[in-house]
Order: sequence, then structure tokens, then C-alpha cells
Amino acid sequence: MASNPPAPAAPSPLTDGALALGSIALSLATFMNILDTSIANVSIPAISGDLAVSPDQGTWVITSFAVANAISLPLTGWLTVRYGQVRLFVASTLLFVIASFLCALAPTLAWLIVFRVIQGAVAGPMIPLSQSLLLASFPKEKAGTALAIWAMTTLVAPVVGPVLGGWITDNISWPWIFYINIPVGLIATAITWMIYRKRETPTAKVPVDGIGLGLVVLWVGALQIVLDRGKDLDWFGSGQIVTLTIVAVVGFVLFLVWELTERHPIVDLHLFARRNFWTSSLAMSLAYGAFFGNVVLLPLWLQQYMGYTATWAGMILAPVGVLAILLMPVVGKYMNRVDPRVFATASFVIFAVVLLMRSWFNTQADVFTLLVPTIIQGAAVAVFFVPLINLSMSGLAPEHIPSASGLFNFARITAGAFGTSIVTTWWDRRATLHHAQLVERITAYDPNSTQALATLQSGGLTPEQSYEAMNRLVDQQAFMLSANDIFYVSAWLFVLLIGVVWLARPVKGQPARGAGGAH
Repeated sequence: MASNPPAPAAPSPLTDGALALGSIALSLATFMNILDTSIANVSIPAISGDLAVSPDQGTWVITSFAVANAISLPLTGWLTVRYGQVRLFVASTLLFVIASFLCALAPTLAWLIVFRVIQGAVAGPMIPLSQSLLLASFPKEKAGTALAIWAMTTLVAPVVGPVLGGWITDNISWPWIFYINIPVGLIATAITWMIYRKRETPTAKVPVDGIGLGLVVLWVGALQIVLDRGKDLDWFGSGQIVTLTIVAVVGFVLFLVWELTERHPIVDLHLFARRNFWTSSLAMSLAYGAFFGNVVLLPLWLQQYMGYTATWAGMILAPVGVLAILLMPVVGKYMNRVDPRVFATASFVIFAVVLLMRSWFNTQADVFTLLVPTIIQGAAVAVFFVPLINLSMSGLAPEHIPSASGLFNFARITAGAFGTSIVTTWWDRRATLHHAQLVERITAYDPNSTQALATLQSGGLTPEQSYEAMNRLVDQQAFMLSANDIFYVSAWLFVLLIGVVWLARPVKGQPARGAGGAH
């Protein structure tokens, strides 16, 4: 990450109408960005059907955005110094709008993935810059208020996303989940430029680590393709997967060597020498990977095997924001008084309980049964992001915070993309195993099996149709059992991560400035 030149005195805080409008504009842009992360989750079956691909391939729409977004994050510091915060934020928002328009017009999955990569890449600077511009708009003594406004936006967007995405998919068509970004983005851009154009930060020509960036793209991209395509190409039975794995490993090793010796690294790996940084980054990455993977899995299971529409799948996911929004002000009030490790531990415990509850789901689960864990999970989300961000930034000098923020969020978002691919792959493989085990019990000598087939045939089905209907029931059970396995293992992962959090040194809570988003 390029080092910033000495900054002149910061501009005076905004007041009255300008402060209100500026906060709204920045919040709208943040809302739009984060909304696009969650709004597509419930639309994957519809997108896959319209574009004639499998739902597994449809998840590339999510992972491609996340990987591109993660790769572009470390460039935020260099781009800010080169072009200024305001110009960069406005340009990123406008390009995001254009990319959204192209996503809506995509005729095939391949083109949609290309446009999602562009959208994710230009979205990278938006989240950290929205936070820094918002903080600069308020007096220092009201930094907590600024962060609260920003945090509320990052919490509301994931709540609205699934419901809005589901309703649009069911009642209009999936391209409109991207079209709705156009008016929001244009309004946010116009207001931001009107209010902030005279508050531009100084610029300077600084070197960029082009080789480091190229190596990041190489190893992260290769690894993501391995995770996305492995299940379709028989993993290491495929020469393509073997080649990409070698590229990912070699690229990662070269990346480590280069970044540790480069004078202006794109990613400052020396930060991992700090105990609080590496422990919080590891805990956040693994936890976010599990969290986001399960967030993608749940609507897929509900729509493909439980008969839910996209709208109802979104309704099942939406209540996660209720407790999060209610508890966030309380968490903010006590954040400076409580060791962040305590908050992170509480979050992981609640996540573990929620996932254990889901591991007991069955195909007869009603809406209430599905909603209860989601509502409880809101309490975990409220104390998930900010404490770990505080822990990662503790003890850092101000000039190191941008680099630390970029690296922390790069690790988090990359882990989210990897987690999605790993969870969907594991879901498919475990379902195949459970299907084989269940089919072994369906024999001519099993009275339950023969009775079930007789019942189906008495309803007018032919023997072939009754066997097909039985196979669909077995599929439903197999994928449910597979989802239960994932929920159960994810719960124990959160329990183990509590130990990682407590490897960090104790620190009093402090506001997390410039640490990026919780999207």
C-alpha cells in the first residue's frame, strides 16, 4: 500500500443542511454497494434458470463480485493519494452504476460474470471512502455518531437486500435488482459532488506496486476458479484444475516474497507481525467465510428443496437485522469501556448456537422454526464486525491504519468468496453421499419403501413415475441432511475461533476509524 504524504489541516466539519445531505448521500452509496452483495443471494435460482445454467454455476455471480472487490480494496490507498478522496469516490460510484446497468443487460452467465467482476472492482474504494468522508464531515467529538450512522447503513442493507431481491425476482424480473442501482447511484453521486468537491484531499504522484497487484490477481483468481469449477471438472482428475492449483500456489509464494521485499507493497504483510492484527484477521476471515457461505446456502436450500419462492426466502433471511439494529446503539455506547474480545466471544457463541439450531432442521420445518435462529443471529451480527476491527487496529499509528484496513478487508472479503464456493461444493458432495446411503434402504424387502411406492402408484402414477417421485423425495432429504452437516461443522468452527480471539492482547475498546465495511 502506498504511503500517504503529509496531509494539511483537515477541512472544517459540515453543519446543518450540508451535513444532513452529505450523510444521506454517502449512506445511499454505501447502501447501494452493500445491497448488491446480498440482493443477488435469493435471485440465484432465477438467474440460473433464465441463463440456462445450474444453481451451482449461478453462485459465480456472487463470488466473482466478491473476489474483484477484495482485489481492488488494497488499491484504495494509492488511488486516494493519486486522485483524491472525493474524485475517487464519485468516479467509483458512477462506474458502479454503469456496471450495474451492464449486469442487467447480460445475455449469458459469462457476460454477467464479466460485468460483476467490473462492478466488484470499481466498488472496492466506495466503502472505506464513504466512512472516511463521513468521519471528516463531523466534529471529532461526534465521531461516534458518524460511525453509528455508517454502521446502521451497513446493517440495514443486508436486511432489505434479500426481501427486495426476492420481491423483484418474483414480481418483475431479476435484471431489476441491478437496474434499481441507477437512480440511487446518480442521486448519491450528484449530492456528494455538490457538497464535497471543495473538500478534496491533496494528491501526489506515488509509485504503485504493479507486480504485487498482478500476483494478487493471479493467485486469488486461480484459487477461486479452482473452488468454483472443481466440482464440475472432477477436481484433481482434471488437468485444468491441477494447472490452476499449481498457478495459485506458485503465485501465492511469489506474492509473499515480493510483498515482503517491495518498498511500496500493495499489501503490507509486515502487519501480520503484530499479534492483535493477525489474530483478529484470522478470526474475522474464517468467521466471515463461514457466515457468508451459510447466508448463501440457506436461500438456495429453501428455494430448491423446500418449495419457497424468492420473496419468502428473503423474508426468512431479513429478520437478522432486527436485533442488530436495536443492539447497535447499545454496543456503540459500551465499545470504549469493554474489551473487544468479550464482544467477539459473545458474537461467536451466538453464531454457534444459531448454527446448531439450524443443524436440527428437517423437511417439515415451518416458517416459525426457520425464523427463530435468524432473529437470534441479529444479536451476533451486532457485535461481530466492530470489535474485531477495533482489535485489529489497536496500537497502530495513524499512518498505518489505511494499509491495515485494506489488508483486513481484503482478507475478509476474499474469505467470503472462498467460503461460498467451499460451502456450495461441500453441500453438493455431502448430498451425493447421503443420497447413496438413503437409496440403499429403498429395496423390495423394506416394507416402508414398498408401501410408499404403492401409495404413489395408487394415486395414478406409473411405476417409472413413482420411482422418479421417490427419487425427488430422497434428493430433498439428502440435501437437507447435507445442509445440516454444514451448519453443524460451522457451529464448531465458531467455537474454536473463540480461542483465536483470546490469543490477542487485551485492549480497551476504541473507535475503528477507516476500517472498512461490514458487507
